[in-house]
Amino acid sequence: MEYRRKQFASLKERLLEPRKFLQVVVGPRQVGKTTLVSQVLGELTIPHTLETADGVDPKDSNWLHLIWESARATMMIRRSTEYLLVVDEVQKLENWSEAVKREWDADTLRGLNLKVVLLGSSRLLLKRGLTESLAGRYELIRMPHWSYAEMRAAFNVTLDEYIYFGGYPGAAHLMHAEGRWRKYLRDALIAVAIEKDVLLTSHIYKPALLRQLFDLGCSYSAEILSLTKLMGQLQDAGNVTTLAGYLMLLAESNLLTALPKYAQDEARKRGSIPKFQVFNNALLTSCAGRSFVTDRTDTAAWGRWVESAVGAHLLSAAEELNFKLYYWRERAGGKAVSARDLEVDFIIEHSGELMALEVKSGRRGMNAGLPCFEQRFKPKRSLLVGTGGVSVEDFLSCDPESLLSW
Repeated sequence: MEYRRKQFASLKERLLEPRKFLQVVVGPRQVGKTTLVSQVLGELTIPHTLETADGVDPKDSNWLHLIWESARATMMIRRSTEYLLVVDEVQKLENWSEAVKREWDADTLRGLNLKVVLLGSSRLLLKRGLTESLAGRYELIRMPHWSYAEMRAAFNVTLDEYIYFGGYPGAAHLMHAEGRWRKYLRDALIAVAIEKDVLLTSHIYKPALLRQLFDLGCSYSAEILSLTKLMGQLQDAGNVTTLAGYLMLLAESNLLTALPKYAQDEARKRGSIPKFQVFNNALLTSCAGRSFVTDRTDTAAWGRWVESAVGAHLLSAAEELNFKLYYWRERAGGKAVSARDLEVDFIIEHSGELMALEVKSGRRGMNAGLPCFEQRFKPKRSLLVGTGGVSVEDFLSCDPESLLSW
C-alpha cells in the first residue's frame, strides 16, 4: 500500500463537503503533491478531470477557459450532480488567478457543483495570485518537506540517513549510491526548482549570483554569517540588498532561508546577522557534504548536520503552525564571543510566548547561552535536544505542534 501523508485525510474530507472553496495544494517540488491528489481521486467516486499546465504556453490565456468548459460539458453529458477539476502547476500561466476567479465565480452564480483543486510548487507565484484575485475563495493545504517519521515509515530510512540525506522521497532509493544521489539532486531537483520556481517569480538581474548564493548559503546551514562577509565569497556579488532579496525568494520556494536573531525590537531583528538554514538537509549535503562515512565520523561536522536537521524540522512547520523561528546570540562583556558561549540555537515565538531550544550532539559542551537567555527573556520553557536532553530521534519524530501545546 502506498504511503499516505497526513494531508491525504484533509483533502479527501474537504472534497466530500458541499462546494464552498477552491482547494489549493501548495508545497516545494518533489514532496508528493500530485501523488497525494491521485491517491485521493482513487478513493472518491466523484468523476474528475486532471490537467497540467506543464508544456502549455504561459501566455495562452484561453487554456484554462477551455479545460474548464470541457469539464462543464463532461459533467452535463454524464448528468453528474458533481464534478471535480484538478489543475497542476497552475502558477506557470500568466494571469492564471484572474482566469480562475472568472470561471469559479461563473459556476457559483449558476449553482454548478464543479469542485476545483489547484496544485503549485512556487509559493510566491501562487501567493500573489491568491491574495490579489482569489481572496475569500480558497483554502490552502500546505505540504512541507518530508519529516523523519514519514521517511522512516515509508522507506525505512534510519535516523543518521535522514540527518545526512534529508527528506526527498524520490531520492530515497539512491542513498546507498551517493554519486547518483548527488547528481539526481542537483539535476532533477535543485536546478529545476531554481529555474522554474525562483527565476520565474520576479525579474532576476543576476541569475548566476542567485545560484552562487544558493550553493554557498546551503553550505553554511546552521551557521551565522553576515551578508557582507558572504559577499566576499561571491563573484559579482552586487550589494547586500540584492542578496537579501534573493534570499527572500529562496525562502518562498522552501529551499533556503536566513533566520534573524531574536530581539524584542523589530528593527533589531530585521537588521541582525542571519543564520542560514536549509528547509531540507539534502540541500546542505549536496553543497557541503564529503561523504556519509566521512561526515558521520567527524564530530564537529556531524554536530552541524544534526543542528541543521533540527532547524529544518522546525522550519517546515513554522508557516502552518503560525510561529516564527529565530536564533539568539549575545556578546560577553562587550567583546565578540568564541565557541558560541552565549548562543541559543533556535527560538520559537508563538502567540506571544517563547521557547528556547539548544542542540547538543557532541561537537561542543553546554554553553552559558541558554541560562542567559532564560534570565533575560523569561521563555515559557527551554529544551535541550541531544546529549543530556530529549534524544534527536524523539525530537525529529515528534509533530512540532505538540511542542506548542505542551
